[in-house]
Amino acid sequence: MALRRTLASDPNDFPRDVVELQSYFADDGRTGISATPGAGARPELWILGSSLFGAQLAAMLGLPFAFASHFAPDALDQALAIYRRDFRPSAALDRPYAMAGFNVFAADTREEAELLASSQQQAFVALRTGQPRQLPPPVPGYRASLPPQHAAILDHVLQCSAVGTREDVAAGIAAFVRRTGVEEVMLTSSVYDHAARKRSVALAAEAMRAFPLAA
Repeated sequence: MALRRTLASDPNDFPRDVVELQSYFADDGRTGISATPGAGARPELWILGSSLFGAQLAAMLGLPFAFASHFAPDALDQALAIYRRDFRPSAALDRPYAMAGFNVFAADTREEAELLASSQQQAFVALRTGQPRQLPPPVPGYRASLPPQHAAILDHVLQCSAVGTREDVAAGIAAFVRRTGVEEVMLTSSVYDHAARKRSVALAAEAMRAFPLAA
């Protein structure tokens, strides 16, 4: 769920909006409104962010925190450190609980996985060069065809990724969890072909079962 009343909403109002939403679900009377439906539902609320602001807010409110490192990896380590350092226990959570995004492009062979990954690579290069587009079909040899500056874009934005076989993915996830210490990993697999995407997710699930992280 995203909180935004209008397109002109002030982002600085977000903390107030979260507290208001908590009140609606708790039906505690603080807003003077009884939410219908929703009152008393008490769903698990998370703060999802791609900057330090989300980490600070999640820590202040004592909520679980998810970082969108699958497309915005820059502040991942700093955001997690701030969240854990400043966390205040709440009725929802007594200790920090974090998740981070991770890209998976999995296939039965490493060559096939690299081909599948080229769709997301094309999309990111297009976005970062001011030419956004829908996810395109894969292109053989796409990465090798790029000029150095575009390859550098991909090295940066897709650094939280694993490309390859089930074993490659298991090793990538394991290294990511060791680095971040997160309790959960949010996997995304932006693959053009639906059947190949399902296969990628299935292989990632097998990798997760083979590697008992905090799943």
